[in-house]
Amino acid sequence: MVTRFFYMLILLILPFQGIAQTEHIRKSIYFPGGQYYITPYQLETLREFLDSIPDLHHYSITIHSHTDNIGGVSYNQWLSQMRSTTTINELLNNNGILLEAIEQKDFGQFNPVYDNSTPQGRQMNRRVDIVFWPISL
Repeated sequence: MVTRFFYMLILLILPFQGIAQTEHIRKSIYFPGGQYYITPYQLETLREFLDSIPDLHHYSITIHSHTDNIGGVSYNQWLSQMRSTTTINELLNNNGILLEAIEQKDFGQFNPVYDNSTPQGRQMNRRVDIVFWPISL
């Protein structure tokens, strides 16, 4: 009887743990090498993504900007900051998002997710990850 109770309790708790782990929404946009402008294609996908999220003002947002390892550390840090700035400006442009809701983290060439020794890996590391976190009301 006790075993059955614990089994039922586990079944009830597991779905809530899954929800807690997937509460955020992530969107990545990619940049050409050495550039911080958002390409027309990436801009279109970003705008479509933003349009798909109801009540954007109910989220806090974290911007994680990255570069590949081509160029010096200082240059890549600057480039990372510029990519964040460009992305933040687009988020603030007619989307109902307030600057106070945005946190910026610029990683430059550090913390790469993909292998910088390959052209494909470097291309995937040239990105900004936009993470939307629901605000508890």
